[in-house]
Amino acid sequence: MIKSNKGRVKPQKSQAVKVKAAGKSKTQNSAQAKSQLSKSLHPRNLHNTGYDFPALVAAYPRLKTFVKLNPYGNLSIDFADPLAVKMLNAALLKLHYGVDKWDIPEGFLCPPIPGRADYIHYVADLLAVKKTSKKRVPKGPRVRVLDIGTGANVIYPLLGIQSYGWDFVGSDVDPLSIANAQQIFASNPVIAERFKSRLQTNANHVFHGVIEPNERFDLTLCNPPFHASMAEASEGTARKLKNLAANRAKSSQVKPSVKMKPSASIESALVKTDSTLNFGGQKAELWCEGGEQQFLRTMISESHDFASQCLWFTTLVSKKDNLKPAKALLAKLKAEEVEEIEMHQGNKITRVLAWSFLTSEQRALWVQYRDAQ
Repeated sequence: MIKSNKGRVKPQKSQAVKVKAAGKSKTQNSAQAKSQLSKSLHPRNLHNTGYDFPALVAAYPRLKTFVKLNPYGNLSIDFADPLAVKMLNAALLKLHYGVDKWDIPEGFLCPPIPGRADYIHYVADLLAVKKTSKKRVPKGPRVRVLDIGTGANVIYPLLGIQSYGWDFVGSDVDPLSIANAQQIFASNPVIAERFKSRLQTNANHVFHGVIEPNERFDLTLCNPPFHASMAEASEGTARKLKNLAANRAKSSQVKPSVKMKPSASIESALVKTDSTLNFGGQKAELWCEGGEQQFLRTMISESHDFASQCLWFTTLVSKKDNLKPAKALLAKLKAEEVEEIEMHQGNKITRVLAWSFLTSEQRALWVQYRDAQ
C-alpha cells in the first residue's frame, strides 16, 4: 500500500532579518551579521541563523575580498559571481563542517549548501527510531549511504559524514567528477576513510553497475539532471541570469537606509542562484535524455531490482508535475511505503520523494540487524 506524505514536517514561514555592519562593535557586528536565511529550514540545519560573515572570513580569509555591503547596508556577497559563491561554499564547509580543503574545477556545479543540508536532515528523519521517549537519528559508520551523481563538489557525502558520521559511496558517470571527489577527501584525511567513489560506466543505468551483490544501503540520495537537453539548459540559464541581472539593477537603486524586505534577504539571492544552475554544471549534472522525468523512471524501475538491498530510496524532484507519474510507477511496482517531503527555502519549495519496498516489520528488523553489528 502506498502512503503519500506520511509524517511530513510543516516548516514555519520564512522571515528575513536586517543586518547592520557599520557603527557597531566587533561583537555586535558578528552577532548581527547573522542574516537569517529562513526559519523554514530544517530544525537541525546549521544555517538556520544565516551567514555570519565575520566568522566565515576568519575561518576562510580568501572570502574577505568578496564580502561587501549590499544596497540595503548588509554584509553579503554578489551571488551572481560564481567565484564568490565558490568561496562562500568553501568558507561554510570550513567553519561549520571542518572541511579544510574544498574546491571544484571551473564550470562544475557549485550548489548552495543550506538547501543541500536540508535534504540530508530530512532524509535522516526517515531513519530515526524511537529511543525512550524521543526519536533519534542513527549516527556512525554503520549507516551506509549511496549518493547517485555525487558530482565534483561531492557535497552530500561531506555534509552527511560531518553531520552524522555516516559512511558514503558516491557514484558518477563523469571521470573528472570522480577524480575531484577523490581529491577532496584525500585533502581531508580525517574523513577520507568514510567515502568511496564508483564510476558508473553506463549512463543509461542508475543503480546497476554501482550497487554490488549482497551490498546494503540504509539510504540512497540523488539530485537528478533537471533538463532534457543542453539547449534547454542553456535557454533556462540565459533566462534566469537575465532576471537576476534585472533584480540586481533594481536593488542597486535602493538607498542603504531603506529597510530590508523579506524578498531581498540573502536566502532570496541564494534561491535565485540555485535556479540559475549555480553558475556551472557539466552535461551529467544538468541534463539527460528525457530530462528529470525519464531519469526518475529509470531510477524507480531499477530500484525495484535492489528492493531488499536498500532500506530507503530517495531523490529530489525539481518539477512538481513529475511526482504524479513517479508515484504511479511506484504503485505499479508495489512499493510498501512512499513519502513526499516538502522543503521550504524562502519562496522556493523543493520536494524529496522517498520510497521503500520493505514492510514496516522488515524495516524494523533491518534496524535491529544493523545496530547489532
